Amino acid sequence: MSVISTVLVMIVAVEALLILILEMFGSQSAAAQKAFGFSAEYQHRPETRTTMANIGLYNGFVGVGLLFMRFGLPADAMTAGCLLFTGFVFIAGIFGSLTVNRQIMWTQGIPGLFAFLSLLFFK
Repeated sequence: MSVISTVLVMIVAVEALLILILEMFGSQSAAAQKAFGFSAEYQHRPETRTTMANIGLYNGFVGVGLLFMRFGLPADAMTAGCLLFTGFVFIAGIFGSLTVNRQIMWTQGIPGLFAFLSLLFFK
């Protein structure tokens, strides 16, 4: 895998892990309110905290999955696995921008797309 692809995949992985931290442990914070555009009332509901923790866990799986794909698999499987996960991130970015906040496309979807394209063109 090229250095460019590795850097972009690591950016997506680290971002997913940071999202895990925000959603699982900081869902009641001002940063989460700003990031997700929630009202303070909605943000402090117990159901919101539980839902955010669940979503955060899935983001963590993506981050750990990308790290495993990059560093835990042989070269012939690495690219395919990273393509799969970065493709998931890009699709999640599209869906999130349509259903939650358009900013999600820029913060999550576009990095996923760049990593995906890099994997295709700069193996």
